Amino acid sequence: MSYSKPIKSPCISICAVDGRANVCRGCGRSLKEIAGWGAMSDAERDEVLRELPSRIESLGDKASAREEAMAKIREALGD
Repeated sequence: MSYSKPIKSPCISICAVDGRANVCRGCGRSLKEIAGWGAMSDAERDEVLRELPSRIESLGDKASAREEAMAKIREALGD
């Protein structure tokens, strides 16, 4: 029996899209990125993950659980 490694994800289960920024207030991904996450390569996911901290910061007070999100992103990137 073979097992595949789990797909790394920045999701913190706070799924609410900011209409102005068009990104999730929890993880910073766009709806397109969320929908296509499973089909992306590891390199593509890493590219998006590296962009997320600045997206979350740009949300300012609209970001939900900013510290939790940043920790999850660092964990996903292996930092």
